[in-house]
Amino acid sequence: MGNFGWCGSGTHQTTMPKVSAKDSKKVVDTKAKRGKKDPNKPKRALSAYMFFVQDWRERIKSENVDAGFGDVGRLLGAKWKEMSDAEKKPYEDKAHADKDRAAREKAAYDASNGKKPRKAKAPVQEDDDDESD
Repeated sequence: MGNFGWCGSGTHQTTMPKVSAKDSKKVVDTKAKRGKKDPNKPKRALSAYMFFVQDWRERIKSENVDAGFGDVGRLLGAKWKEMSDAEKKPYEDKAHADKDRAAREKAAYDASNGKKPRKAKAPVQEDDDDESD
């Protein structure tokens, strides 16, 4: 027997388990059983970075014609990191407005589907015994 694997003794051979066609079909079957998405469900809010990407992607692609998808993503990430807080402010304002929109639409959607609105968790108040002395 040859030396297979990282084991110190080098006296045994390791083999990978065989994957049959039945095993690969199991994965497909579990995805097929997933429930259908509700087309009326509201979209989630976008982050400030995503608004930035929507605004800058075409500029980056036109400046770097040969860049692939991953390269464009790396360039966008680098540009976002370079930006100051003042430059990011418009995108953060858009994100805040979109978060409010998504919360309103979700509340309306949940109310129309008979779901009770979630209550915000009450802040935990700590009792200080030192003040009563």
